[in-house]
Amino acid sequence: MITSTLATPRPEVSLRIGGEKRHTASGGTYQHINPCDGTPDAEIPMAGAAEIDEAVEAAHGAFLGWRQTNPAERRRILMRFADLIEQNTDDFTRLGTFDNGTPSGLVGGLVAMSVEWTRYYAGWADKISSDIASSFRTHGEFSYTLSQPYGVIGVIITWNGPLISLAMKVPAALAAGNTVVIKPSELTPFSANLYADLAAEAGIPAGVINVVPGSAEAGARLVAHPLVKKVTFTGGPDTARKILSTCAEQIKPAVMELGGKSGNIIFEDADLDLACGYGTMMSVGLMSGQGCALPTRMIVARPLYDDVIARVSAIASMIKVGDPFDLDTLSGPVVNEAALERIVGMIDRAKQDGARLITGGERIGGDLADGYFLQPTVFADVDPNSELAQKEVFGPVLSIMPFDTEDEAIEIANRTPYGLSGCLFTNNLKRAHRVVEALETGEVLINGAINLGVHRPFGGIGISGMGKEGGRQGLDEFLWTKSVSIA
Repeated sequence: MITSTLATPRPEVSLRIGGEKRHTASGGTYQHINPCDGTPDAEIPMAGAAEIDEAVEAAHGAFLGWRQTNPAERRRILMRFADLIEQNTDDFTRLGTFDNGTPSGLVGGLVAMSVEWTRYYAGWADKISSDIASSFRTHGEFSYTLSQPYGVIGVIITWNGPLISLAMKVPAALAAGNTVVIKPSELTPFSANLYADLAAEAGIPAGVINVVPGSAEAGARLVAHPLVKKVTFTGGPDTARKILSTCAEQIKPAVMELGGKSGNIIFEDADLDLACGYGTMMSVGLMSGQGCALPTRMIVARPLYDDVIARVSAIASMIKVGDPFDLDTLSGPVVNEAALERIVGMIDRAKQDGARLITGGERIGGDLADGYFLQPTVFADVDPNSELAQKEVFGPVLSIMPFDTEDEAIEIANRTPYGLSGCLFTNNLKRAHRVVEALETGEVLINGAINLGVHRPFGGIGISGMGKEGGRQGLDEFLWTKSVSIA
């Protein structure tokens, strides 16, 4: 049994509608479970249809005032917001670990990343410009464009990165002049609670940010509301299909940041210390494998295959899994019992399908037996067409498979319906450029580059979604273009 800071009482969670805190709601309550020991630790008020409607109305009412706020003032307010997030790093770190059991060392890094995303988009608030196209000589017209905010944005985030998911959506939407209604996952309510407090402290007007934890039914109500002009969602393809079906009825635009099954190609000339360390930690160590862009398929040049398997096995077996508040812990629990059972089921089926288990594969017992802890798990000789190679596990499971030619490596990497991220390791620059162009994925990370850099657009193709977060494109998702011509 873990006895640590996890025993600290959780903060009370409330809905935030138009600047008002609501401690009860018509959707009932959700019992939050501590993933480290399986015990209930908080009661979360859940928004029902009434609260969703009120939150949307509040956001709609605040839209005109926020839109007309001087862009430089919006920038200053968002910069203050970023400063407050940074000043509250310790609190966000603690709450992020309470949310889903992510080790505090990693959560702290995600807080720093969230600060940078907020500052980046704050800086865009007073730099949104128009295009001008004059044609006096030929048509006698003066033309220009206006980039305008949509209005109310429905923001639905998943549970694996509760703060960074907000930072990837909300600052860009607000910088563009929109207002938001946020539905955080009921599995991870604590970070969003503090986020709303600090937004108000920064001077963001009441109604500009509304936070309404709720069930899938609450999310459906938010998507369907006619005053919600665009939806941005992070989650899985199954939920995305339901959201898009509703959006289609109203011809409502949406950004979908969905799952992934990223390939990690290791060529013969790769730096194996770097490639194996990165490939192992980023698949079965970081976030216990619960990340959409993690490189969970390792595609290895055959002459290196046995060496890579031995290196990866050794690294995976040294990953410390345990108390997320212990600074030596690299990997915590998976989010809940349902996730644990699903992942164990996929591991069992992979064994039956003929994949060779190299290390891990079991639920961890002893002092961790009451929590949702899994051993970092590595399979070799994985059939590229098998369930393990084709379906997102969202847990600490890595598949390794060989290739003989560059074309075969590319073909294996592209042989999934996902297309979110991909990695490759090589010291041959020409090869790197060739492979990058051939990979069917929203980003490619070469020789250990890290994803989610705010200056780069992030987003996938296929069942990994549509639209971008990050960079100028991430701002443009929250603006529509009006064309104007004067005779």
